[in-house]
Amino acid sequence: MTTSFRSPAGAATVFSSDQKILNALRSSRSVFLGRNVRGGVHSLPPSSSSSSSIQAVSTPEAAAKATKRSKVEIIKEKSNFIRYPLNEELLTEAPNVNESAVQLIKFHGSYQQYNREERGGRSYSFMLRTKNPSGKVPNQLYLTMDDLADEFGIGTLRLTTRQTFQLHGVLKHNLKTVMSSIIRNMGSTLGACGDLNRNVLAPAAPYARKDYLFAQETADNVAALLSPQSGFYYDMWVDGERFMTAEPPEVVEARNYNSHGTNFVDSPEPIYGTQFLPRKFKIAVTVPTDNSVDLLTNDIGLVVVSDDNGEPQGFNIYVGGGMGRTHRMESTFARIAEPLGYVPKEDILYAVKAIVVTQREHGRRDDRKYSRMKYLLSSWGIEKFRDVVEQYYGKKFEASRDLPEWEFKSYLGWHEQGDGAWFCGLHVDSGRVGGNMKKTLREVIEKYKLDVRITPNQNIVLCDIKSEWKRPITTVLAQAGLLQPEFVDPLNQTAMACPAFPLCPLAITEAERGIPSILKRVRAMFEKVGLDYDESVVVRVTGCPNGCARPYMAEVGLVGDGPNSYQVWLGGTPNQTQIARAFMDKVKIHDLEKVFEPLFYNWKLGRQAKESFGEFTTRMGFEKLKELIDSYEGSPNN
Repeated sequence: MTTSFRSPAGAATVFSSDQKILNALRSSRSVFLGRNVRGGVHSLPPSSSSSSSIQAVSTPEAAAKATKRSKVEIIKEKSNFIRYPLNEELLTEAPNVNESAVQLIKFHGSYQQYNREERGGRSYSFMLRTKNPSGKVPNQLYLTMDDLADEFGIGTLRLTTRQTFQLHGVLKHNLKTVMSSIIRNMGSTLGACGDLNRNVLAPAAPYARKDYLFAQETADNVAALLSPQSGFYYDMWVDGERFMTAEPPEVVEARNYNSHGTNFVDSPEPIYGTQFLPRKFKIAVTVPTDNSVDLLTNDIGLVVVSDDNGEPQGFNIYVGGGMGRTHRMESTFARIAEPLGYVPKEDILYAVKAIVVTQREHGRRDDRKYSRMKYLLSSWGIEKFRDVVEQYYGKKFEASRDLPEWEFKSYLGWHEQGDGAWFCGLHVDSGRVGGNMKKTLREVIEKYKLDVRITPNQNIVLCDIKSEWKRPITTVLAQAGLLQPEFVDPLNQTAMACPAFPLCPLAITEAERGIPSILKRVRAMFEKVGLDYDESVVVRVTGCPNGCARPYMAEVGLVGDGPNSYQVWLGGTPNQTQIARAFMDKVKIHDLEKVFEPLFYNWKLGRQAKESFGEFTTRMGFEKLKELIDSYEGSPNN
């Protein structure tokens, strides 16, 4: 079998005795991605089909097999840069859009959904997701989203695990009104979904510290670098009018730089081309010790490295994280990122671009189950991956710098920003803002003209609060159930859940609606076996194995695998640096106590000093844990 990959300079490393096949592989690869590395770029016209492109270069059968692509790849190619047929489908009287448009509207920041609990037909609506690097939400945008939720949504806002808003329940005929309102009020949904870079995470804390400010600035710049350039978003929702702030010159320079064959020359999408990326792509930026962003779950993780005076000097880079997997398919898996190396700060955009281009060129496009960059890392290994990225980067990566231990930081409660003002982090169960909480938050944010930030743990941070405002704000928020962290159960503070039923088409069982009772039952088990109130475990629940709430990093991960049934994952750590493993399948919701009460009891009894539950389960091993469950006769504290 012939094995090949193309280097950034256009040469192919091929193990084959047939030079004709070699030439055909080179030709077909260039045509399929609309790219000729040595001679420039020729984007495929919207009407071009993949089959006609193959015939044009007389591709032999062996090469045609090598370039097999998924249905979504063909939809992207024929879409005229993510426009057609969505532009036509939005004009029809139907409440939904067709299959091709469903794929394309994701790039615009929306998913088509329907209420799975309704009988007698499907009531279609759309979920919109914003894009907020570092979770930053200007005052004007927050008030706009609050209004849109009431007028066009289901009356709630959802704070996501990637520091964005989700607005559910928007009808098709209202999409343009809602989208344009977001755009005209300092917001965007461009690229919040789809096969491209998603929202860039960074710590939500508005500290006036050089490292935090630099991390957040870098998140903004990376987001700008990897934002689509062809104008499809503004054409669709605001009739081509652009609402864009001036980009920093270093972003423009990095995007246009093409000395190492990274760009599609003369293309409306110089980085993405017609095909964009094989799948979603996720990036997080943070500072040493602060793992509020779940750094290792991202395709790229960037860590600011500063000198002894606190001046940022460069970045440690991690690559290859990702959570999604498929039940009963061991070839799919969750994976944590691994160190790639260090780059000086002035090179970070070029290094990120080189990694993205490596995934663009070499990530699988034939089977979307294996299209995330983690599978490329697993297939190649870090050494080969680094070698190829360095060709696009044009430099060698330096050795990673030593870093201190990671900590999970929630930023709940009151904190000094360092500039004379305060910020206040508020816990929101599963990120769902509704009812009296929503009304009160709006009143406070509007009255004091506050900007806000969304955290990767689905919470909200109110920023730039004067000292004299602290007492009245605390009082008003408490009356609406937005309590200071000392009054919130520690289990709730670290727990997360995805929306799941009724709107998510992938959900197998409950998550957001089920986690409140699950946490109460965990707390009851703690009390029963004699664990103190201030002790906790990280619990994350998802309705399917896609992993939106990152359950594979939790100490207790519950992943839907059937009606009222979960696959149990154990072994994550409180600072999210160790991946969990599947412990049991098909555990019914009513049987959780049978599994967890013996484990919590034996953790209390046999743990080492300061040993977390996740560390305990890893040390004991799953075979021993199952023996403890089978032999458990009840807690003597009962």
